Amino acid sequence: QVQLVESGGGLVQAGGSLRLSCAASGGTFSEYVVAWFRQTPGKERSIVARIGRNEGTTLYADFAKGQCTISRDNAKNTVYLQMNSLNPEDTAVYYCAATSRLFGSKLQPRDFEVWGQGTQVTVSA
Repeated sequence: QVQLVESGGGLVQAGGSLRLSCAASGGTFSEYVVAWFRQTPGKERSIVARIGRNEGTTLYADFAKGQCTISRDNAKNTVYLQMNSLNPEDTAVYYCAATSRLFGSKLQPRDFEVWGQGTQVTVSA
């Protein structure tokens, strides 16, 4: 089973950009579907974007369409989330998650069995 470590979070002004990275180790990364979730205090974790095993199919939450781009480099065992035009409502802890399961919607946190520790993104007005 892979282990995941996120990086790239931080403080950015509204309108700015960040690129989050999710580095995997300890498993066959290409066997995993990977997603980014985000969570704010008092709210449930919600999906931002998801990418298939071989940099194929991508999926975005409605709010992320046009703002975020998910990509992966299996040679580097890394998935990226490029976020542009950030606004204060994007402030959250962002988590990377992975699943090797073949079935399931892969849209909910329960669909993913491997999680990173999260990285804080704070967008100031």
